[in-house]
Amino acid sequence: MPASPQLFTPWSLGPLALPNRIVIAPMCQYSAVDGQAGDWHRMHLGGLAASGAGLLIIEATAVSPQGRISTGDLGLYDDACEAALRRQVDALRGYSSLPLAVQLGHAGRKGSSQRPWEGGRQIRSDAPGGWVAEAPSATAHADGEEPPQALDAAGLDRVREAFVQAALRAVRCGIQGIELHAAHGYLLHQFLSPLSNQRSDAYGGPLQNRLRFPLEVFEAVRAALPPSVPVWVRVSATDWVDGGWDLPSTIEFGRALAALGCAALHVSSGGLSPRQQIPIGPGYQLGLAEAVRQAVGLPVIAVGLITEPAQAEAALNAGQADAIALGRALLWNPRWPWHAAAALGASVDAPPAYWRSEPRGAKGVFTGSKVGQR
Repeated sequence: MPASPQLFTPWSLGPLALPNRIVIAPMCQYSAVDGQAGDWHRMHLGGLAASGAGLLIIEATAVSPQGRISTGDLGLYDDACEAALRRQVDALRGYSSLPLAVQLGHAGRKGSSQRPWEGGRQIRSDAPGGWVAEAPSATAHADGEEPPQALDAAGLDRVREAFVQAALRAVRCGIQGIELHAAHGYLLHQFLSPLSNQRSDAYGGPLQNRLRFPLEVFEAVRAALPPSVPVWVRVSATDWVDGGWDLPSTIEFGRALAALGCAALHVSSGGLSPRQQIPIGPGYQLGLAEAVRQAVGLPVIAVGLITEPAQAEAALNAGQADAIALGRALLWNPRWPWHAAAALGASVDAPPAYWRSEPRGAKGVFTGSKVGQR
């Protein structure tokens, strides 16, 4: 194993310096109240902030109440949401210097849904807890679901501005980076895919038209923020459905984003259609990340069943990605970066209160852990 594993080398996400290349992917908790982060988030984010990762991306955060997936979604659409998130960031900063980003999104036609542990089904607009979803076109996500309302020109303006205002709120909270969610079948992805975008105006039809609204959102957010705050995009590189959004289209989208100052691409896949056929397996999206990285030229964060330290290190050494994101693997094992550092012969930052937890065979994994031991 190399003396300095790639996974633990510093990396710059645009102007944001990261201590290593382990990214905590945004993972919805469905545990907010009226969009506001609470005690669950204090516990959840606090544990992740002590993980030793290079970057923590806070879960998909709705830019409007109508843009939530469920009533439990985190939001940044009013002063109360902003104040609640600011309290969480302030608490984290008392004990961790881990760089923080947030993923901003809008659920589109996948909104007004139950929490996953309640079944995840759509809640009709006339039922308790439901609302009228909005999308590029009045085309339901799945058979039997209530169709969303197609966004008109005023609606597009409203949603675009909601992304801008949420980004500004995030920065006021102390967030250091913004990821725009254009993946997994949510609103921006819905504009991209011909399966969900049936518009006949300037925002539908040919690829360049379908790119237009997501690019407008990115450009507006990028223009509203200081240069010190990087903005990047999570994409689904393919719908895994014939005739849907695909890798060549993703590459075109990535090149257009690069021209607008996008800092990176976070490459995932799927989520738009129940008809998707995903070839699930270890690292199943790494080939997509590599293809995007080679064709677009932007730094790429890879994600998807990358669960072992050696697997992550191999992907970086092979040039498949610039950084590795973990989601559910870090929920299962919030100390994954510690264990990866031990396995690869590296060191990682950890709170001093935890330094004595090092196993006998892993001394020196924690930065500074040999100081003051008794």
